[in-house]
Amino acid sequence: MSIKTVSSIINLGKTYQYTDNGEPKQGGMKDVYFSPDKKYVVAFYRVSQDFNSKERLKRIVTQYFESFFIKEPISGAFYKELYSWPTDVVIEGNRTGIIVPFYSKNFFFKKGYLHNDILKGGEKEGKWFASAKFRSPQSKTKLDPSELGNWLSYFQVCVNIARGVKRLHAAGLAHSDLSYKNVLIDPVSKTAAIIDIDGLVVPGLFAPDVIGTADFIAPEVLATKHLSKTDSNRKLPSRLTDLHALAVLIYMYLLYRHPLRGGNYFGAIDTEKEEDLLMGEKALFIEHATDASNRNFKREYGDNLQKFAPWTDLQKTPYTITGPYLKVLFEQAFVKGLHHPMERPPAEAWEQALIKTNDLKLECSNASCEQKWFIFNNTDNTSCPFCGTKYKHSIPVLDFYYQFKPNVWKPENQRLVIYNNSTLHQWHSNKNVIVNEKLTHADKKPVGYFSFYNGKWVFVNQKLKSLSDKTDGKDIAIGSMVEITNGEQLLFSKEEGGRVAVITIANQIN
Repeated sequence: MSIKTVSSIINLGKTYQYTDNGEPKQGGMKDVYFSPDKKYVVAFYRVSQDFNSKERLKRIVTQYFESFFIKEPISGAFYKELYSWPTDVVIEGNRTGIIVPFYSKNFFFKKGYLHNDILKGGEKEGKWFASAKFRSPQSKTKLDPSELGNWLSYFQVCVNIARGVKRLHAAGLAHSDLSYKNVLIDPVSKTAAIIDIDGLVVPGLFAPDVIGTADFIAPEVLATKHLSKTDSNRKLPSRLTDLHALAVLIYMYLLYRHPLRGGNYFGAIDTEKEEDLLMGEKALFIEHATDASNRNFKREYGDNLQKFAPWTDLQKTPYTITGPYLKVLFEQAFVKGLHHPMERPPAEAWEQALIKTNDLKLECSNASCEQKWFIFNNTDNTSCPFCGTKYKHSIPVLDFYYQFKPNVWKPENQRLVIYNNSTLHQWHSNKNVIVNEKLTHADKKPVGYFSFYNGKWVFVNQKLKSLSDKTDGKDIAIGSMVEITNGEQLLFSKEEGGRVAVITIANQIN
């Protein structure tokens, strides 16, 4: 074992060290060595990098680094945690390499599998959290419950990933190989890390190095992969193919199955051709409303469907359990946009739909439920779709309205579902406050909370300066509370953008 030194080609005179034991960790295209203090890695490309590839790397660690992390300090701090972004380019003889900060300890398994320690210390690639095979009690590969988080954890993980893709696309970049191998996640801390940033695609300037990772390659890329790269009909990774991969990731993290990997049969053909048709030219959403030909999971799970329930039961866990906002986007991504890339939802649409869906959550009444949370289904029979337990409380539902013009209020297609001790925030009280990575810690603090107190639902005003009960025509001062009743209207703020909430009490227990 020896410690070697390499020099930056960006910052002349700057050097880095790495430990060489003769057995580097090998990725798809790079050999990876650790710095002596484990604060960064030096990743050398196994194939010589041409002028264009080196120029891309230089731009990533200078121009794009400054744009993403320096120019906007608040959002930059968020993105620095989200991306595993290269910080320098180095050279050693004929080898080109990059310097990449070491991952947070959150992204390494503390336990791994429930029944053995094989995964302990390994990276938390998203694949471990995207399949029912790793969470079935009957499976030898079940992850330890301490690693899994709960269902709600994956909504925040998906928000972070969507924000990461949104920011890349806003800069005119595409990841080009977004997959559960290039996204590390930790459901416990609800965090994600997008890696392999060095392959960024810049249309017309830097072409993609690969077509993607199996399961996440867009149908049009697979369907045309046999064509020459110079053929105008050949489809290569781009912003639009990122959007397909993002939709697949979100579907898999919430439903633990692949949206296209079903039972469609194409006759007696070889495995590779079958795969290309299933995911490419003949790709079909497994939950398509009018074509059930791809709903059979026998190819994927054999005779073990019950072993991986409820995720293999499309009647029990259809995509609609993710709520109305995500339902629309899944249909847009896997029906309208599956073979028509321009129809795919942008990353910001996923981000906002996930945030709005979080406002519909309810905690399962069964303390033993593995998923712990579910999304309110807006019916009289409010039950957890995962364990079947009926929800045992009444449910105040706040539907938001905004002032279209003086004394004219319009619905916003946004609501907040209440449970004991749930909180209200600025983005609920005022439509001009947007939930995104630019919010400060002060912006995120609650402005009030809801409580089931002495047999009644109440709202406690903590920070709203002009809260009023429109039903009774009275103001509710900071520090006081108001009872929440069916049909009541609350005006959260008299400032511009202030919302009115109309309250319905659902699931009333007789």
